[in-house]
Amino acid sequence: MSSFDVVIVGSGPAGYVSAIRASQLGLKTAVVERDQLGGVCLNWGCIPTKALLRSAEIKHLIDHAQDFGFTIDGYQIHLEKIIERSRRISNQLAGGIQHLLKKNKVTVFKGYARLEKAGSLQIQGSDDKMETITADHIILATGARARLLTGMPTDHPRVWTAKQAMVPSFMPKSLLIIGSGAIGIEFASFYRTMGSDVTVVEMQNRILPQEDEEISAIAQKSFEKKGMRFHLNTTVSNLEAGDKTVKAVLESADKKKQVVEVDAVIVAIGVVGNTEDLGLEYTKVKVDRGQIGVDQWGATAESGIYAIGDVAGPPWLAHKASHQGIICIEKIAKLDNVHPLKVNNIPGCTYSLPQIASIGLTEAKAKAEGHEVKVGRFPFVGNGKAIALGETEGVVKTIFDAKTGEFLGAHMIGTEVTELIQGFALAKSLETTEAEMMHTIFPHPTLSEMMHESVLDAYGRVIHF
Repeated sequence: MSSFDVVIVGSGPAGYVSAIRASQLGLKTAVVERDQLGGVCLNWGCIPTKALLRSAEIKHLIDHAQDFGFTIDGYQIHLEKIIERSRRISNQLAGGIQHLLKKNKVTVFKGYARLEKAGSLQIQGSDDKMETITADHIILATGARARLLTGMPTDHPRVWTAKQAMVPSFMPKSLLIIGSGAIGIEFASFYRTMGSDVTVVEMQNRILPQEDEEISAIAQKSFEKKGMRFHLNTTVSNLEAGDKTVKAVLESADKKKQVVEVDAVIVAIGVVGNTEDLGLEYTKVKVDRGQIGVDQWGATAESGIYAIGDVAGPPWLAHKASHQGIICIEKIAKLDNVHPLKVNNIPGCTYSLPQIASIGLTEAKAKAEGHEVKVGRFPFVGNGKAIALGETEGVVKTIFDAKTGEFLGAHMIGTEVTELIQGFALAKSLETTEAEMMHTIFPHPTLSEMMHESVLDAYGRVIHF
């Protein structure tokens, strides 16, 4: 029987990062993985979708090549090569995780782990051989899977979750996407850019409901200009999947129904944690609506058992999972100055065309929390670098407490805002005020100058617009 200081179940961004940090701190560490190292993020989520979206960006540039002085006639789209590139990148990075774990002397067990009791795990390998390992600390980083529509087709070649949508056997001429969160909008953007006729259904009254309302409205107008259609305050009450098409019954809030017939459907209504068959019934661990209850350090109600990442609840983001894992490990190692996760300091990104990124409070939430706010905005059309790039669509919005100057949040839409947001993330983490941000020197010409101008605008000092 092997014994460890820490065993982590799952090797996604929460699992492998916490394993490496544990090893750095001198803890004898193991990871148990039933599938591919890297979890959903590297294999079927963050990375392969960004590879697909990069191909869509290239097509977008080709389609607008004339704006830059080029004529490109007769190019062809090779869907199989686009998918192959996406899969190759995922496999490359998964191999990199294997190297990192080996480099950091982390033992990897391939198989399905189940708690026998606190401190003991039984692992069933691919050959069905059983092995028991023990650990002082067991961390559950089992991730999440796509939430499915109850009572509707879930295993059909024309009804896809995100995983199937990443490796389509055909390019649908028409596509229905259920859900307009980041996952749904990214697929909507990819398929629309690649030529599909895309319709998006959202049960709430706006798309990207987690984003600032102003940004959501700008995003919808932009997507509609690209030919997408949206049905808000609408649910899908039935799906009938046939050999060649799928018929969906859309039902609006006032109970009106309409039938939409499409080549394929993507279900993107969120995720549910992988909590089943982990042996949690033998512990005091509490599970509520598909997520494991934890405290600010990732500890469950059972001593010595922890949960991190998607299985521990929202926000379901890889970078949140990794950071939460490091906090959990450093607390286990009894390091000084370990700080709990601050949800308002977690940036969120949607890699659509245009991109969307945000951090902190929306304007509505800031007001609801009692802040008197100052709001600054700066449009891409006022930025020299954006004009040179031919990317003048978008805006940078910043929110401050009017009394204290506290930086409350930033919300952005436009090219490369998923890279720009980190500047605001650093400012948020350092508890920066408007004065410090105003006195920061931004290089010229860059897109980042819009961040500075937006801050200036909140205080009536904008220069270039």
